[in-house]
Amino acid sequence: MKKISIAIDGPASSGKSTVAKILAEKMNYIYCDTGAMYRAVTYLAISSKTNLEDGPALCALLSKHSISFKQQSDGQLVFVDEEDVTEAIRQQDVTNSVSIVAAHGEVREKLVELQQTIGKKGGIVMDGRDIGTTVLPDAEVKIFLVASVEERAERRYKENISKGIETDFETLKKEIERRDRIDSTREVSPLVQAEDAVRIDTTGMSISEVVEAIEAVISEKLGLD
Repeated sequence: MKKISIAIDGPASSGKSTVAKILAEKMNYIYCDTGAMYRAVTYLAISSKTNLEDGPALCALLSKHSISFKQQSDGQLVFVDEEDVTEAIRQQDVTNSVSIVAAHGEVREKLVELQQTIGKKGGIVMDGRDIGTTVLPDAEVKIFLVASVEERAERRYKENISKGIETDFETLKKEIERRDRIDSTREVSPLVQAEDAVRIDTTGMSISEVVEAIEAVISEKLGLD
């Protein structure tokens, strides 16, 4: 069977990464976490005290450092050069600033080039904000996941608590609303549903139910049902 490209987009904490990882594993596909790439750049900027509003300076950082993924038996690790930043890029300071970094056109251009190189051979599940519209516009399957702000804040709250990250629920809600606003109104590749994407509202759905819903879309697209 031909290996296809699957693009999964949606706002913060809509469940993109979780279901993308599961799908990739079940289909024996490559998983590309584009959000982790933007987080890695943000982590680099914060660590080096680079101005988050300075697009050219952020691009200069990207030119000096590499971002890579390594698949382990217990999940995927993210590296900046030789440093494992898997946990560091999920900390609150990075989370609160990543939308600012991702809004820079020159930063997106550099990372989109890398993402397209990874995705051009097919057999990939890629998630992010602009995969179906900009990164993989010819993907055979495009999914757009949404969920209520309340539900997404609850998911992020539980995730943070499980990792020992001190979190205030109401603050999380405000941060998610702020990220939605930045992502949806930025000039370059804003968060928007591709015309040919299938929208799935994951509010109240379990992870397995979301995966099953996407698998049904894949089967229909490939004429397997």
